[in-house]
Amino acid sequence: MESVPLNKALASAIDAAKAAGAIMRKNLNAEKKANEITAHDIKLELDVRCQKLIEKKLHAAFPQISLLGEEGDAGDESSDYRWVVDPIDGTVNFAHGIPHASVSIALQVQSPKSKVQSHETLVGVVYDPFQDELWTAIRGQPARLNGRVLRVSKRRHLNECIASIGFAKNKTNLERALPYFTWLARRVMKIRMMGSAALALTYVASGRLDIYIERGISLWDVAAGGLIIECAGGTFWTEAIPGRYKYRMMASNGLVDKKLPKPK
Repeated sequence: MESVPLNKALASAIDAAKAAGAIMRKNLNAEKKANEITAHDIKLELDVRCQKLIEKKLHAAFPQISLLGEEGDAGDESSDYRWVVDPIDGTVNFAHGIPHASVSIALQVQSPKSKVQSHETLVGVVYDPFQDELWTAIRGQPARLNGRVLRVSKRRHLNECIASIGFAKNKTNLERALPYFTWLARRVMKIRMMGSAALALTYVASGRLDIYIERGISLWDVAAGGLIIECAGGTFWTEAIPGRYKYRMMASNGLVDKKLPKPK
């Protein structure tokens, strides 16, 4: 397995994220074409356009690396490395003109230690084009926000914490998440539901939030942000559930984990 230069991969991911972010910024208040609308989600033509731009830029730099994305896959699925891309994380916000959405790009490598196929995230980039905030991480190095080193919060008590919780897009996950929401709301200072998983993770990494929990999250929502949290000193836990690359997830500053039950 030939290794990929991670600094070059990071630079390529940043370039791709900023290019997609420019499209998002330009179109925030424009009329948007929906490809699909469901009870709790929207798929936009811009999602597809942004992913194609990201794919084009990443492929130009690393033609041998496959891509796994919310809007489809590209390349050889059996390749050792893969990009994991959410071109617009927070599409419902974006579709309604709410400037809280992001681009999420991660580079993963197949782990040779596992007997079954699994991947480890090596590079993570999350870009908020509306605040011009860029979170980056390379495994084993500090996480950064616009070049500045990040650390998670130091809060140890739930009643001091601000938590984010997300509600996934199907009835089963919604019904399982609601009791946890009720339990959590009685114990933390405040709960926030902001609508972008990648930004919720980076906000934990930045110390703005202390906890983020969701059941039914997709890999492309959390691959980059999960690494950024870990590199900022926090914890990131996932467990697979039925569905294509679906997980239950809990992330925190690492100081309140023992007080939090994992989502079921």
